[in-house]
Amino acid sequence: MTASSLTASSFFRGGALLLLAPLLTICYSLAILLAIFLFRVDEKGLQRLPRQWSRQFCRIAGVRVTIEGAEKLKADTGYIYCANHLSQFDIFSFQGYFPRDFRWLAKEELFKIPFLGRAMTNAGAIAINRSQGREALKSLQRAAARIQSGTSILIFPEGTRSADGELHPFKGGAMLLAIKAGVPIVPIAFTGSYAVLPKGAILARPGLITIKIGEPISTTDLTTGKHKQDLALFVHSKVAELLRQDIEE
Repeated sequence: MTASSLTASSFFRGGALLLLAPLLTICYSLAILLAIFLFRVDEKGLQRLPRQWSRQFCRIAGVRVTIEGAEKLKADTGYIYCANHLSQFDIFSFQGYFPRDFRWLAKEELFKIPFLGRAMTNAGAIAINRSQGREALKSLQRAAARIQSGTSILIFPEGTRSADGELHPFKGGAMLLAIKAGVPIVPIAFTGSYAVLPKGAILARPGLITIKIGEPISTTDLTTGKHKQDLALFVHSKVAELLRQDIEE
């Protein structure tokens, strides 16, 4: 296959995803609502639909996903997965192919939207109040309680996608949730997703995304607030270590 034909194929796949993404999203959203209101599907059963939705995105774009290190995770244990953030395809690849059950954090305002809020609640999404003060603390405590009960979540502690493909400092807020929940943090490294769809790009390109799973980090001996910055630095170093392994290999 020539370079020009590969470029044409990439352009076709990226364009197809751009056109089909809204339709796929609407169809799967309707399917989730039907599953909830008509068929009374439970929270665990609903996870199949967003997983299929994400896999469709990857398939159309020509994105393959590999997982390394899944044997480090114990069944029926709640974790907070802390990952670098390079691309929207971090979300699609993790949602579609990560081998363990998990839930998303979402801002509290979304849960007030008719139908969407009910769908998010039934699907197990966890509400977070992103303002300051007592209500924010209460939402953090509720989220910590969910995680303590065995629910795992994915967090991007950088706060936004990397504009240059490099790993940036982690914020302490995500670490505070981990400390309150008292569950292990698992460092996660995404590689390859920046090449698929960097921040600011419109068309996705085919490629391989690897999700590397690090050793779980205990938080049981940490105190609220006091250790969050140290923990952020330590988890950051572990994610950086996973990324360096990819370069060395």
